[in-house]
Amino acid sequence: MGPVGQHRDQPRLGADRAARFLQLRDHDRQPAGSDPAVQGGESSRGPDRLTAAVSSFIASYGLLAVFVLMVGESCGFPFPSEVIMPTAGLLAATGHMNLVLAIIAGGVANLVGSLIAYGVAARFGEPLLLGPGRYIGIRRHHLEIADGWFRRWGLLAVLVGRVLPVIRTYISFPAGLARIDLLRFSILTLVGALPWCAALAIVGYVLGRNYDRISGPLEKGAIAIALLVVVAVIAWYVRGREPARREV
Repeated sequence: MGPVGQHRDQPRLGADRAARFLQLRDHDRQPAGSDPAVQGGESSRGPDRLTAAVSSFIASYGLLAVFVLMVGESCGFPFPSEVIMPTAGLLAATGHMNLVLAIIAGGVANLVGSLIAYGVAARFGEPLLLGPGRYIGIRRHHLEIADGWFRRWGLLAVLVGRVLPVIRTYISFPAGLARIDLLRFSILTLVGALPWCAALAIVGYVLGRNYDRISGPLEKGAIAIALLVVVAVIAWYVRGREPARREV
């Protein structure tokens, strides 16, 4: 096969390797002596089914899939970034995706999705979020959790919330309802999203198919790293405001 034919087969090879990764992961999860035919009915449901679908979509469509799924997560759809970004890292490790571009795509997509969520909340309010929004998984308690964080921390909730489960998906809604400054919201969203996307993608890149076995402890490590970055940004922001206050 010539170079052109090999180039055309690259996406399919990446999809096949990602599929193999999922098969090995699911095999390791099955109890010893269990019958795959019996287990199949249960394993095809819930989080495992969503994980497989998300990973397969990314393996097939690459950076476009990463972008679309991360936009969806930031709009309130139940697409877990803990699956999206490590899968992108896995494909980067096998040479079928650029790691830096995957991280940038994830961060920018998070910003785009957050701006959409902000705009929807600002324009239509809770009636739309708790009405049609329920069909994509938005519930009142999700908004209450995010709103509690937002009321307590203000704009800092937008920054810190990007590395926290539930909060990061729904924090844009109370921000939109409160109509906070859009430029500051955008900057803090991007600054908070990029370290999170980078940490998860690097985890997938380094660990490859072994990611699923130790994802729990490493996810905590990724959160710790991202939080350190957030703290540094907060310190820089506060120190920058002190001279301005003295001038006033």
